[in-house]
Amino acid sequence: MTGRRWTDLEVRTALGLRTDLGGHEPTYTEVSTDSRAIGPGALYVALSGDRFDGHDFIADAVAGGARGVIASRMVPAARDITVYPVNDTLVALGALARHRRALLECPVVAITGSTGKTTTKDFLSAALGTSVRTHATHGNRNNRVGVPLTLLECPDEAEVVVLELGTNEPGEIRTLTEIARPDIAVITNVGESHLDGLGSLEGVMEEKLDLLRGLGPGGRAVVGDEPPELPAAARRIVPEVTVAGMSELADANARPGEIATDAFGRYRFHWRGRPVSVPLAGRHGVSNALLALTVAEFLDVPTDRAVRGLESAETGDLRGQVRPVGDLTVIVDCYNANPQSMRAALGILESYQASSGKVAVLGTMLELGNASERLHAEVLAAAIAREIELIVATGQFAEAARSLQESYGDRVLAAAEWRDAYPELRDRLEGDEVILLKGSRGVALEEMLPMLESDFAGDGDAGGTG
Repeated sequence: MTGRRWTDLEVRTALGLRTDLGGHEPTYTEVSTDSRAIGPGALYVALSGDRFDGHDFIADAVAGGARGVIASRMVPAARDITVYPVNDTLVALGALARHRRALLECPVVAITGSTGKTTTKDFLSAALGTSVRTHATHGNRNNRVGVPLTLLECPDEAEVVVLELGTNEPGEIRTLTEIARPDIAVITNVGESHLDGLGSLEGVMEEKLDLLRGLGPGGRAVVGDEPPELPAAARRIVPEVTVAGMSELADANARPGEIATDAFGRYRFHWRGRPVSVPLAGRHGVSNALLALTVAEFLDVPTDRAVRGLESAETGDLRGQVRPVGDLTVIVDCYNANPQSMRAALGILESYQASSGKVAVLGTMLELGNASERLHAEVLAAAIAREIELIVATGQFAEAARSLQESYGDRVLAAAEWRDAYPELRDRLEGDEVILLKGSRGVALEEMLPMLESDFAGDGDAGGTG
């Protein structure tokens, strides 16, 4: 696949600038927001953030080969450089992406949800990739910068585009949907996440549903079956929505058949008579797979090919990866955390068979606003109720352990910082437990891995994923 070039006239048209001042030259080889990785002939967009200002790096971009600059403040004159003045460079980036989207002749799938959107995107991309040229969000570039850049990087040869849409404030999904103009919309689920920006579960629901509200005529929608209110709310917007999941709320033709699980929490089920092995442990992996297979069917991908592709999908770093450390089994799930994903990870841990038991190391769930104290207490109580021998409660979970004011004996080890808890945790491990590391990205629980490797891997190879 090859990228797409932009003319000066196209840039002016996309940005709503006077077109009589420009022509078909120059031609830009790419649109870039990174002055450090810019290529010759690029159009540089000087974005501004809380901790940086791209205008400070315009000279670097020009030195790197930029031929044009989109800026919201005066730019020093430079020979052979075209400057496009705008009020807001982030809005301008979205306008360029909206223009690119209008030129695409292939279907666009947009995926959002409180949890599972990246995994569903990865599953769907793999399922589609066996049959059609697929361009998809890389990693989790799902915000007002990442979504436009993904569209701008889309080659003309693409036959389907898969976008992940994230949000942490009201109106963001609506803005991204207006840029992406999806043909197929997917909501994985709705839960208590980003409450400091979205306020409440109801606020999260309304924000996610904006994806469905942005569907054009003929658009199709697929949603998960959690929480129970989601299917009904979705049908009030898109009456023909498909509900995929494992409960009775899911459509009969979008449920799994003959579900089975192994000792490591990995699921198998049947889809259209074909066995499916989910490449991710836990029940939520089944839900993500069902959503992906449903969309693949919408796009006429043969079932056998879709299943084969999905089974080969690779999940991202720190997302439920299983790593052997000596005789320990460590589940590294440290990319993000909210109450839903915490409960899902605890369920995976509980499903494991372990000689010396199971250990959950829990790190703070961030961005929960005023509900944080309550939600940490509820998740901790849910963890205690499971068959998990040791719970290491750190950060706000340590505060929750104190607030519950119950006696757990030796089952709960509480510490303000996980590093403070590690020495006692190390001394209590037999060396063949299953350990879950689960917390928000900002907590960096994965940094416990080198410590475990140093203490328990011995002279063996501690690398690898499962």
